[in-house]
Amino acid sequence: MLESSRISEDRAMRDRLGVFEDRTDAGRRLAATLSPMETLAGPVVCAIPAGGVPPGVEVARALKAPLRMAVVRKVQIPWNPEAGFGAVTWDGRVFLNRGLMAGLHLSDAEVSAAIAKAKANVAERLEKFSGGRQEPGLEGRTAILIDDGLATGYTMLAAVEAARAELPRKVVVAVPTGSLHAVNFIARRADLVVCPNIRTSPTFAVAQAYERWHDLTDQEVQELLVQARDMGLF
Repeated sequence: MLESSRISEDRAMRDRLGVFEDRTDAGRRLAATLSPMETLAGPVVCAIPAGGVPPGVEVARALKAPLRMAVVRKVQIPWNPEAGFGAVTWDGRVFLNRGLMAGLHLSDAEVSAAIAKAKANVAERLEKFSGGRQEPGLEGRTAILIDDGLATGYTMLAAVEAARAELPRKVVVAVPTGSLHAVNFIARRADLVVCPNIRTSPTFAVAQAYERWHDLTDQEVQELLVQARDMGLF
């Protein structure tokens, strides 16, 4: 059950799998939903690399909005790097899931090492993808945070909080697919969550919403950003 009126979904897509060809198709579908919205004044599209870049480019193109990188990296669990107990954002903020940490029994040294690794990765990606350029500011504008999906929502929560610190007029989260729990979780902090494909299954995987899926390489992201630059978006 949706817990907020600040959530936009496509009911025809509820609980369906394989609804998008790939991330680019998903971005075009997001753009079709966002474009008619008259409340998105002065939008800045903030794509979370790597997976958020293809849909972010499509949304930025449709809205004729500037594109910037919203680099967020999870703080990895030492013995399970696919999972995280927190996140580090582009402005150096650290967000930790204290409830999860209590059950992991991590030492102070393990926590510090994991945070340092995430911070180093954020700095490396900022340099690689932004190249030291001045990113468009968010103050007084609509920040549209884009990723390819919401599983737990914790990384996106960190992105929302970092965006809020730049004093935007509004924070909109736009993702092609998401778990019901994560969408409700993020809707408590964002002004609007646009998620066409909400799924209620307890076993959720972002990849299941896509016919074609692979982990994007840094080179693929850089190629997309060159295209965005040629279009005057980046």
